[in-house]
Amino acid sequence: MGSSYMTDPVIFLIDSLFSLYILAALLRFLLQWCGGDFYNPISQFLVKITHPPLKILRRFVPSIGKIDTSSLVLILSLQMVADFSILLLKGVTLNIGALAILSITQLISLLINVFVFAIFARAILSWMNPGVFNAAASILATLSEPVLGICRKIIPNLGGIDLSPMAALLLLQLAKMVVLPPLHELVGLIS
Repeated sequence: MGSSYMTDPVIFLIDSLFSLYILAALLRFLLQWCGGDFYNPISQFLVKITHPPLKILRRFVPSIGKIDTSSLVLILSLQMVADFSILLLKGVTLNIGALAILSITQLISLLINVFVFAIFARAILSWMNPGVFNAAASILATLSEPVLGICRKIIPNLGGIDLSPMAALLLLQLAKMVVLPPLHELVGLIS
């Protein structure tokens, strides 16, 4: 009882701080990959808070075409450190391979959640304030358009009703159900 009294708040703090910074780095990566507006105030915030570690990493990790590999290395490294720290506090140890797969699994889940949130929030904003521009709406449009664009190619136009958000949300949820369980099992097999 005594050890979990302080362990749980420490785990919560580690998980929260790392998760927020990983989310910021992932959003920066996605906005760069999707061609987001970097003059947007939200984009500027993401650039400023993720710039210091990326500046160092870019000296050693070059980009591959449009993919900012230094951002990916930062995101994976932070997730692995967070997972290692939390597991250590819980008294669980994993080998480096299992830790890497666990971290990749969590990042895939986060990526899917980012797309789900962006699509859902964009749909709600389009009902409440159609045609109104703001910084958040611009970011949501940039993040959701790659997934919605694919769905619009598959689903025909039904007279002004866009069903692509619903289809995208279903596909993302299906992807989560198909992709993540085998990765979780793999972690259990190699740990």
